[in-house]
Amino acid sequence: MASVIVFGPTGQIGSVTARTAADQGAKVWLAMRDTNKAIPGLGEDLEKAGAFHRAQADLQQPDTVSKAVRTSGAKRAFVYLAHGSPDHMKATFEALKSAGIEFAVFLSSFTIHTDKGLRDIPASEAIPYVHAQAEANLDAVFGPDQYVAIRPGAFATNLLEQRKGIAAGQVSLYGGEFQQDNITPEDIGRVSGNVLVSGPRNRQRKVYLYGPEILSLRDSIVRIGRMLDRDVDVTALGRKEAWDKYISYGLPEFFADYMVDVLSTKGRDKGLGELFPKYEEGVNNVKLYTGRPSTSLEDWDQYANFRYSDGHAESDLPHVAPTADARAQMLEDYEKVILVTGATESLEGHLRYHLAKSDDVQTVVCLSRETRNDAGTR
Repeated sequence: MASVIVFGPTGQIGSVTARTAADQGAKVWLAMRDTNKAIPGLGEDLEKAGAFHRAQADLQQPDTVSKAVRTSGAKRAFVYLAHGSPDHMKATFEALKSAGIEFAVFLSSFTIHTDKGLRDIPASEAIPYVHAQAEANLDAVFGPDQYVAIRPGAFATNLLEQRKGIAAGQVSLYGGEFQQDNITPEDIGRVSGNVLVSGPRNRQRKVYLYGPEILSLRDSIVRIGRMLDRDVDVTALGRKEAWDKYISYGLPEFFADYMVDVLSTKGRDKGLGELFPKYEEGVNNVKLYTGRPSTSLEDWDQYANFRYSDGHAESDLPHVAPTADARAQMLEDYEKVILVTGATESLEGHLRYHLAKSDDVQTVVCLSRETRNDAGTR
């Protein structure tokens, strides 16, 4: 029985990935920050009866990653984007490879532009940028043929943020025309588990995954309401109100700007005029890897969760407020500020010049003694 290691098994996608890998006959190591944490869908009895083992690891701490892999003896790993990684996970990927991983499955995003190189996507494109940098590092560490990037579309679970409004029959929404395919985490996890154990089909290296129907965010909410025999009145939230909401979540201003810009349209052009790159292929990939068609909203097990609102925070926006780690990563990625002292000296002048040209630096602040010369001359 071959060993695989799944990082993040407590998440909705990671847990399904782990269970699917076990169903495929693999010995599954569950790499997690807190080894005492419960894993969705994997009860204690099932875990003990199955081929599951736990190992402590944190993707932001490469030494723990290396230790977990060596303990497991695994040659294949499932990983996700680790917010807070200052080098876009390069050291983590190096730790995976040096510890014996020969093939990686990375949970990426369909938002990556198809008409640009991975390194050419600007930092201002917040979500595609961070995923693209991680994929580029996988290219550098493993080579393009030793990893697969799973690129799912817009998650159906985004809609859960509206469940209180849906339950009440009244939703205030910004970005109502934004288009979603509503791919379910269960489909993503099942595909990921199959790729982890058996590898990609048709020589795919970027595996797109989509739900079977593209709907606007507004129509998705109305559809959920009808499934629950509820009439949902959807009213438009203004751009400023939406921006203020994102700021209230603790998001940096640049990311709030990005989100309201994206949601003001049907979606970003990912290249070649496509909002959903390789859409038909992505829908068919679900059946290709799992043997069952892509799950519709009507067939999604979790849609019943929209019936109740007790205990759930109200949100008028389709995305969850980020964790402290996520906010820190956003600031690290897009608001890198370098402070240079003695900036009028020759050496510091050259340093200032090269920093200003670096793609990794957003702002260079130069400090010098008080002078009557204008700032440009200094």
